[in-house]
Amino acid sequence: MNNSLQSSRRNWLKAASCGLGALTVSGLAPSTASANLLSPRQPHFAPKANRVIFLFINGGPSQFESFDYKPLLKKAGGKKGMKKGTLLAPQTEFARYGESGMWVSDAFPHMAKQVDRLCMLNAMSAPSRAHPIAIPMLHTGEFQFTRPSFGSWVTYGLGTENQDLPGFFTIKPTRTFGGPSNYGSAFLPSTYQATRLGWEGQSVKSAAINNLTSQHGLSSSTADRTLELAQLMNRRVLPQTEDVRGVIDSLELSERMQSAVPKVLDISSESKETLDAYGVDGKATDDFGRQCLLARRLVEAGVRFVEVTSSGWDHHSGLEKFPDKAATIDQPIAALLTDLDQRGLLEDTLVLWTGEFGRTPETQVLDGEEKIGRDHNCDGFTAWLAGGGTKAGFTHGITDEFGYAAIDGNVHLHDLHATMLHLLGFDHTKLTYRYGGRDFRLTNIHGEVVQEIMA
Repeated sequence: MNNSLQSSRRNWLKAASCGLGALTVSGLAPSTASANLLSPRQPHFAPKANRVIFLFINGGPSQFESFDYKPLLKKAGGKKGMKKGTLLAPQTEFARYGESGMWVSDAFPHMAKQVDRLCMLNAMSAPSRAHPIAIPMLHTGEFQFTRPSFGSWVTYGLGTENQDLPGFFTIKPTRTFGGPSNYGSAFLPSTYQATRLGWEGQSVKSAAINNLTSQHGLSSSTADRTLELAQLMNRRVLPQTEDVRGVIDSLELSERMQSAVPKVLDISSESKETLDAYGVDGKATDDFGRQCLLARRLVEAGVRFVEVTSSGWDHHSGLEKFPDKAATIDQPIAALLTDLDQRGLLEDTLVLWTGEFGRTPETQVLDGEEKIGRDHNCDGFTAWLAGGGTKAGFTHGITDEFGYAAIDGNVHLHDLHATMLHLLGFDHTKLTYRYGGRDFRLTNIHGEVVQEIMA
């Protein structure tokens, strides 16, 4: 072969690899760089959690109908509020449960039995009460510029425990308010972005991962030999820089995923008792029950970060139907916590339940008319954590007597991110990636670890 032809082939191969050029590891510290970007890595210090399940309650669930009991709000219902509406009494009843005596509304009878596993954060705050800002902030810590998602940072820092599976999965994410950026890797190597299963509004039962089984019309054996040849040429012809090795590893992972992913997503091997516990094949709980069961199967198989999504919590009106919505997630989440605990996984699996913000204590005013609903509130709302080194049966922080804003134990969104990274073994100020001449991190220049909730 003459030199010009060799040069053309070399140039063509280099150009062909540019499509995956985002798989660069130039920003990784020397101790984390490896031929396989998803190889398990040690964090900065001994972790209490090794993986995360993020239960995203999309839309801003009302704390007044779920986990933050406000008896004075109940008494003051119908009186003039501080803003546009009148104070709206909780649409559910509350009682204390468990040894911890934690307050839970009657909309969550199954979760009420789990309170001694929960670390309740009743004084959360976020930077914005607008969905297009708050949802990206929750997922990436930023909204003005595209940043890596929380799951990408975790996978970047820890790698993954199963080399046949991606390190990060998202199930039924929202298409709007950040869309793919909420689970993308931005300037981190693209191997750290999430593998998506389905979309918001679709049934997870019929959801599939695009291109997982596609072989472009080739037989399985021919496709395998084609990839083997391409990888041989990649190794022999291309310079073995870290970004090229990342592309090679990514191609090999895609091949391994073809057999590994369908197995872990197939719940037919689960017992009827387990399926019933999660509410699978139930009318209201089936879809979210499948998501929670898949989350357990994925983390059990070694996936590092799994996000599941329940949408439809933006109750500007129709709040009297809150218990019906709560029923779609109540049993599955309780089953997930129980299942994780029984399998010895809850101890080092960090579970997060939250929306992008909460709701106001007043009625919603729309076109001059008051509705049985609540507007957005980012100054004081509720989230909870479970497992992964958090205090069980513990309530942290309070809002004022009507629930307008946090007054003690405030946990800002950046603090939540910093605290979760700490539980995973990271100093959030040191988990950085150099891009564009500066070091970036999930918490930007903010964030304090909330030591009070550590077990």
